[in-house]
Amino acid sequence: MEKLILEQKDAVDWVYRGEGAANLVLAYTGSSPAFIGKVMRIQKSQRNGKNEVKGNGALTKHEQLVWQENEVLMASPNNEIVDHLYVKHVMCPLLGPKNVDAGLRVLVAKEFLEFVDKNVTCHRPAWRVDSSQVDMNRDSVLIMSDHSIFPNGTLKGGPCITVEIKPKCGFLPISRFIAEENAVKRTITRFKMHQALKLHNQEISEYSEYNPLDLFSGSRDRICKAIEALYATPQNNFRVFLNGSLVFGGLGSGTDCSTILVGEAFENALKNVIQADNGLRTTSFIQLVAETVYTSGVLDQLLEVQKLDAYDIEGAIHAYYNIISQPCMVCRELSKDKLSHLYTPLHSIPLDESLKIVKGYLIAASAKDCSLMISFRPKENDDLLSRTSYSTVYLGSTNQVFEYKVHFIDLDLKPLKKMEYYYELDKKIVNCYSQTVKTEREADNAVNGRPWKSIEMKDMP
Repeated sequence: MEKLILEQKDAVDWVYRGEGAANLVLAYTGSSPAFIGKVMRIQKSQRNGKNEVKGNGALTKHEQLVWQENEVLMASPNNEIVDHLYVKHVMCPLLGPKNVDAGLRVLVAKEFLEFVDKNVTCHRPAWRVDSSQVDMNRDSVLIMSDHSIFPNGTLKGGPCITVEIKPKCGFLPISRFIAEENAVKRTITRFKMHQALKLHNQEISEYSEYNPLDLFSGSRDRICKAIEALYATPQNNFRVFLNGSLVFGGLGSGTDCSTILVGEAFENALKNVIQADNGLRTTSFIQLVAETVYTSGVLDQLLEVQKLDAYDIEGAIHAYYNIISQPCMVCRELSKDKLSHLYTPLHSIPLDESLKIVKGYLIAASAKDCSLMISFRPKENDDLLSRTSYSTVYLGSTNQVFEYKVHFIDLDLKPLKKMEYYYELDKKIVNCYSQTVKTEREADNAVNGRPWKSIEMKDMP
């Protein structure tokens, strides 16, 4: 941890960039060489007392069982350090050090946190302010490179444009522990089903046509289709930054759909980056992002890590109850017939096997919930032959060459206790989607005056 301590006077140089469920993200606007080109992640606490953000303690005794092979995590004095070392020693080797930035922890005074909380309140979405605030009990923050820009500024003062994507889960589960009544999970993506629940809870106003299977497909055309869908309905899954400033998508919440006005503003923002006529720049930008995802193959390794969830939550939850040595609350709700055929054997496996199942599930959960940052800067004609440490991609529609860099962010360690939450959320998502499909079928039947033919809409290619 850096010995430097940030005081109240330093808070004015950090401005709101965005936030997720657990952290605020601030960007540096001051002149200190140590922080130029950096962002800060500050942990939040919930106002209602039901804090999903972990407390001040380190790993619980059961978490110590899960992570016992990772000595650096076991020795961590608090969860701030645990989270940092988890990214460095668990996720970084799995996804590759080139694409993961673990960051550095820097000490902060309580007055710094109080001042930051006061400064950013007016920039945060109202519902975020109502539910959470800066956690004043922390004594350090995470400093990371700002992946929305290139280090040391941009080449010859040229522009840098960055896309942030939440890829979500890129495969359909095949676990034999998925109950028969939940078989829809094998054919419909989690993302699509979750959209139904979010719409029901009024968290979104319309469905997104985005299909994660397209993004992870390895097919140029399907990847482009995925990027187009994310652009059309970005929600909180797609954002674009120009020279570090947000030019498309939402800050701390999201944007449901791209209106004509939003589209025109974004088209205009691209004029110094994409060398195309007005009206064609956005299409070319989408092609640029899609081509980079395709040629870099960066999502291949992410998909492998996601697939460490081999049992699905319907299987992993039983291993979780084995670890915490408590009667399985899930088995209590199930019929004897289903227990004997499917789940009872899971409660007879060795502890080491249960630990392996749950550890794989938690690592996969980090990979399903992360964000992908891809930054581009155009190479000018006189720089085309110069050597670069970055990869390059060619955009045929504009005859431009771009340097690019790719990073995964938000690879947080998931608390073991959250296994119960994941199981309940899974039930809600499947139940809500199934009910939505049933309602739509009944409505179609009523409108057309005929029985609904059983047609299962599938996300499978």
